[in-house]
Parts: sequence; structure tokens; C-alpha cells
Amino acid sequence: MSSLRKVRLFIADDHPAFCDRLAAFLTGMAGVEVVGLAENASKAIAAIRRIKPDAVILDIRMPPGAGGFDVLREIRGGRLAPTVIMLTAFPSEEHRQMSMEMGAEFFFDKSRDFRKMLTVIKDLAARRRKNAFEKRA
Repeated sequence: MSSLRKVRLFIADDHPAFCDRLAAFLTGMAGVEVVGLAENASKAIAAIRRIKPDAVILDIRMPPGAGGFDVLREIRGGRLAPTVIMLTAFPSEEHRQMSMEMGAEFFFDKSRDFRKMLTVIKDLAARRRKNAFEKRA
């Protein structure tokens, strides 16, 4: 099964230590490959356009100026199709609603929903393996 394609995941968060820890943790997860990191919206947008990951984890606030909503707007406006996971320390209902209206599939609170986010990523990896297996059969 090692020849099957992994879920290619991109992480955009302005806290380098958090970003690095999350990437290291996810890299150890079966079926997941972290393909890039960015600490601000402009770098994230450029990298996502170039790399075309399967899934993106976005922090809402990424100074200076632009943030996860700007990245999400660009992803959906540019017809890119990754699964978008908003992961934030600012989990207001307004942010959740705005994320969903803009096309994010998931919205998680960094402090409370981390395990839920991991479950979603595991499910994405499992679906990728299942779909790859069915195509090969």
C-alpha cells in the first residue's frame, strides 16, 4: 500500500513553532504528506497555486494584514479544489459562519478541536487510499 498516493497537505499559520510541530505530527500520520508551510497569506497563496495540495489547514489571523480568509477567497475564486480546514484560536460563531459561506469544509478551534481535526485528516487519508485501491482493481 506504500505505492498509493498520500493526502498532500499544506499548512498556513503565522506561529512557526506551532506550524513546525503540527507538520511533524502530521508527517508521522499514515497516508499524509505535508507538502508545504507558510507563515502569511501571500506566501500561502503563491505556494498553494504552485503545489496544488489536496487539503489546506488555514489559520484565520496571519499578520501582516491578510489572513486565512484571504487565502480561502483566493483558493475558491481561483477554482482550486483542496479541502479547506480552518484551524483558529479565534473560534467565534461569526468566523465559523463566514468560513463555511466562503467554502471551507471544516472549522476547528485550536485549543478544543485538535483531535477532531486529526480525525478529519485521517478520514481524508483513508478515502484517498480507498479510492486509489478501487481505481487499481
